Amino acid sequence: MPNDINTAPAGEKALHAIEQLVLFALHQELIQPADVDYSRNELLDQFGFSEPYALEFSETPLESPQGPLDILIDYGFEIGLIPENTDTYRDLLDAKIMGLLMARPSEVNAQFYSLSAEKGIEAATDRFYKLSIDSNYIRMDRISKNVFWLQESPYGDIEMTINLSKPEKNPKEIAMARLLPPPVYPKCLLCRENVGYAGRLNHPPRQNLRVIPLKLNNENWFLQYSPYVYYNEHCIVFHHDHVPMKLTKESLKRLLSFVEAFPHYFIGSNADLPIVGGSILTHDHFQGGRHTFPIQKAPKEQTFTHASYPGVSLSIVKWPMSVLRLHGVDPAVLLECGNDLYEAWKSYSDPEAEVLAFSEVDGVETPHNTVTPIVRRAEDGGFELDLVLRNNRTSGEFPEGIFHPHREMHHIKKENIGLIEVMGLAILPGRLKEELDAIAGVLAGDLPLLAAVKSEADHALAQHASWIQELAERFGTGHNHEEAVKIVQNEVGIKFTHILEHAGVYKRTPEGQAAFRRFVQSFGAL
Repeated sequence: MPNDINTAPAGEKALHAIEQLVLFALHQELIQPADVDYSRNELLDQFGFSEPYALEFSETPLESPQGPLDILIDYGFEIGLIPENTDTYRDLLDAKIMGLLMARPSEVNAQFYSLSAEKGIEAATDRFYKLSIDSNYIRMDRISKNVFWLQESPYGDIEMTINLSKPEKNPKEIAMARLLPPPVYPKCLLCRENVGYAGRLNHPPRQNLRVIPLKLNNENWFLQYSPYVYYNEHCIVFHHDHVPMKLTKESLKRLLSFVEAFPHYFIGSNADLPIVGGSILTHDHFQGGRHTFPIQKAPKEQTFTHASYPGVSLSIVKWPMSVLRLHGVDPAVLLECGNDLYEAWKSYSDPEAEVLAFSEVDGVETPHNTVTPIVRRAEDGGFELDLVLRNNRTSGEFPEGIFHPHREMHHIKKENIGLIEVMGLAILPGRLKEELDAIAGVLAGDLPLLAAVKSEADHALAQHASWIQELAERFGTGHNHEEAVKIVQNEVGIKFTHILEHAGVYKRTPEGQAAFRRFVQSFGAL
């Protein structure tokens, strides 16, 4: 490789980048040796070249494809393959390039099940997860920029993240996307038709997406990894068809079936009602992965049994939200107990605890009670089913939801508390990275900023104004920057713990826990 490749003409750099990418794909087994010439020629054609790189080339493989990808995308913009050099358009070309350096879906599926049969399901998921990273479907370069810290709380350590991995569109792209007709294909981001889809301004590219077909209760489902991996091996299990989410006994049975086949993974579902549910309620799906969440470490406070479900224990868990943990060796008995408990909760009311199962408007009953279920294998080889009780009622005082982040918390987070956050992993909006850094600056002596926030109603930090003033009064403004950052992060973590308490149906008070026990006892548990 010539020493001056960095100063070579753009076309020569692009040809060199093609060689690097083909070598990377071969080394990472995205392609096989027989695919090398074919893959190179596909990329040459994509970028308008008729011959490959002709100079001496170092065959030291790269650890990541991102460097040569960026060079090729820059060149693609230069020759008009993308109209603008923005993250959205760059991602469209990125996925197209990597899609040319991957096996077909049928080959990926065959490899997964061959490896599972030969070496076990863990080896198969290890390989599939690596494939999703190496193909740049999972953007580790972006995920590595996420902010993470552990937050001490009365319930154990809570995991805090500020998510920077999901690219944000610029205002021009948002305006252009609004002019596009509503998407009809694929119907949503979870449909199987996304595999290989080129994407567009209002739909991400998926040429480098691969999914694994599964059978859950003799139904067709698929497994893929989330491109944003909020935790280790964050996977999505989604229905073959575009059918809406609905939590039923069959849902619980599917969760138990999954952990029988994938004992090293947990799996859970968002609740199926607005406000307390997930962001995509139009396509039935679950989320799982290989991660021990804080909720799993939370201790049991009181344990019950029920005569109708031999071998099953039912425990109230010490957690800011209202969690019932079922444990049993026989998944069939656990399923019956879990489903009966869920059905009992759906119709349960306790006005003294502000729990109402239904509201009636014009003779039509609207249900309010549901659960967030989570299933995992226990250390003894049995099964654990956590049922997190949810209620989506609103009121004049809490129009966004009684059991939802209250308005004084919205400057930190106002979105739904879904499955991942229920389990103790905060996913805070990316805007907080710069905002919290600036607030730490106030505690480190940026008094002009403090004055500006106080006096300017349209200041970028205006939504934090009262909180900033409170922090400055409590902690002072004489800290070094590192100390200030730790103070701000700690205060955000405390707020998030309170957010989880807001979402808890039964509060962590003697009265709230007494009401919790009333429900358990009404179910017949002793």
